[in-house]
Amino acid sequence: MDINATKETLKVNKIVCEKKEMITVQGDMIVPDSKPDILNTINTTGNICIYKEEVLDGKIRVDGNILTYIMYLADGEKDNIRGLNTGLDFSETINVPEVQSGMEATLTSTIKMLECKIINGRKIAIKATLEINIKIYQKEDINIITNMNDENIQVLNKRIRVNSLLGEGNTKTYIKENIAIPNNENLAEILKAQMCLLDKEIKISYNKIIAKSELEIKLVYLTEDGKICTTQTRLSAVGFIDMPNIKEENICETSYTIKNIIIKPNSVEEHSVYVEVEIEIKCLAYEEKEIDLIQDMYCPFEKMNFDQKMVNTMTNKQTKKDLCNIREKVNIPELENGNIVDVEINPIINKERKLNGKITFEGELELNFMFLDNSSVGINTKKINIPFEETMDGIDCKENTKVDTTVEVSAQEFVNQAGTINSNIDLNFESNTYRNTEIPVIDNITTEEQEDDLEDYSVIIYVVKSGDSLWKIAKKFGSTVDDIVRVNGIERPEKINVGEKIYIPKYVLKRAKEPIRIA
Repeated sequence: MDINATKETLKVNKIVCEKKEMITVQGDMIVPDSKPDILNTINTTGNICIYKEEVLDGKIRVDGNILTYIMYLADGEKDNIRGLNTGLDFSETINVPEVQSGMEATLTSTIKMLECKIINGRKIAIKATLEINIKIYQKEDINIITNMNDENIQVLNKRIRVNSLLGEGNTKTYIKENIAIPNNENLAEILKAQMCLLDKEIKISYNKIIAKSELEIKLVYLTEDGKICTTQTRLSAVGFIDMPNIKEENICETSYTIKNIIIKPNSVEEHSVYVEVEIEIKCLAYEEKEIDLIQDMYCPFEKMNFDQKMVNTMTNKQTKKDLCNIREKVNIPELENGNIVDVEINPIINKERKLNGKITFEGELELNFMFLDNSSVGINTKKINIPFEETMDGIDCKENTKVDTTVEVSAQEFVNQAGTINSNIDLNFESNTYRNTEIPVIDNITTEEQEDDLEDYSVIIYVVKSGDSLWKIAKKFGSTVDDIVRVNGIERPEKINVGEKIYIPKYVLKRAKEPIRIA
């Protein structure tokens, strides 16, 4: 028996696992002969580059580099503030039992701690603790039967919404710029360099995804006459990803990875610093699909058998953004007669509460002030914490909802008034939410062979029991929901009462059979 079935392809991109791993990177640095001995370190910062990610069976290999800047107090020097920079290479294998070769992975990495230990005046031990967040995806095309185009086959459908993978792509973008410094300042060496990607946004146009962001670069440098100066700039980064059939209403999940960094005094153009950065942009695009999923089916005249397999997929995928303004006054007596050189800001979420379509985040800002003072060293640092709380509305807060939130500092301003610091900080919150769901998919439909016979017709009386539905009753007695409704004059088929008597028209047709073949 051939049946023309209606099918639809669902492109599943299920999240196999999510994992957070802390890794330690260590190395030694020898002070170049051109630099004076180290007496003490003042500040250490770094930027992560991920060269390569490789998905293997049961593990992921990550290769990268930490571009490290060390500001130190020189031993026996008149102008005693100096700087060092080095690259700390690492190759780490992270065990992920669920992963298989061929799966896709997205990684985000953060420096949680970076410290130096002086071994002797010419040698430093560097230790970095990195947090690697891993998300593993597996793609699969699932053919779903949404309808059986045969009037004799009874189908129980449920309309569901799922997120189907529309496409994926990646691109690389390069920033190559000279950052100017004032003409009256002759650059001696770079003491500190920090960079981060801010204001990430995407636009969809003509089968392309346009990914835009701003690379913020902050430099602290030493001049030839011993002054410590700063400069800050933002450079645009734009990437284009081809994505056929994408529409503005589609959801795009975009990740950015810094692959390589070069920062050095410009050897050609005076009073400038050359910056070169390679950024990889990856995008997964999803469309929301409504599918008439077959939950059950039968034929009153045929004995039908089928299998149901459970398929994992995503639903209710959302992206929400919010801006949190923090306006706080903090007292730092050490800064009463000092000038702020730089402030490092590290936002930390300690707790999140989900309730009634809202998520409230409680956290703190770790602030590290670097400032000039009248001490013998001439520069100092001070750490303080500022608590914050932010609530985002319109969030799916069901129990099985996964929430992935990132926080970035989009703007900052610090005004020193005799040791009282007016802190103005803007935080960008971005929450990506989704739910993993299992859907039953009909498969392997077969029939049992029967001999020729005549069509019989009978009516039986049935008393409704707890847990019954018209579908269950019709299937049990080889009838149809429509016929039971018609014979009994039922106005609301979805509501029947326990103990109620209903008449069931029962059909039996025995005939020579062939296995059903789905066309």
